[in-house]
Amino acid sequence: MAKRDNSETTPAEEPIVETAEETAERLRQGKGAPTPTRREQEAARKRPLVPDDRKEAARQARAKTQEAREKARVGMAAGDDRYLTTRDKGPQRRYVRDYVDARFNIGEFLIPVMLLVIVLSFLPGLFQVYGLLALWAFFAVAVIDCFILGFIVRRKVGEKFGVSKVEKGLRWYAAMRALQLRVIRLPKPQVKRGQYPS
Repeated sequence: MAKRDNSETTPAEEPIVETAEETAERLRQGKGAPTPTRREQEAARKRPLVPDDRKEAARQARAKTQEAREKARVGMAAGDDRYLTTRDKGPQRRYVRDYVDARFNIGEFLIPVMLLVIVLSFLPGLFQVYGLLALWAFFAVAVIDCFILGFIVRRKVGEKFGVSKVEKGLRWYAAMRALQLRVIRLPKPQVKRGQYPS
């Protein structure tokens, strides 16, 4: 067996050259204090299992939890991806939300129409019958509008992100958002009507 000559394969390491000022600065910075012993380090880390004032500790825990919830609520309303639910996360979902929010949806007015039918049901005579017929007709139109919206959204997302990469459930997601009143949607609408995403 022949010996390898390693002098050719490993490059020679150049020593790091430090000026006198750099050396003096490095030595001057130092640690500033001796290394604490293990006992001192453990004592510094120790915390009581039960706080001295339980009521104060509970109050602080509640305040911290409430602050975290408020931060998450504001973040979700603003559409911040860190605070969104799994259902709302991702660029495709954001695109669908923006498209639905930019569009005029018939289903948005389903709840007000239902309230109107409830009021009409207290009136005597044909108001009840016409109110129910109008409600069913409006409901049928809203469902047809949701089907059309689903096909449009699927096609638009396919064009933007690629047909093979379209997530499942986008049509349902768009329909459920379209059936909500604009003011109660979460995450809150980030675009104005007619401002379709590119």
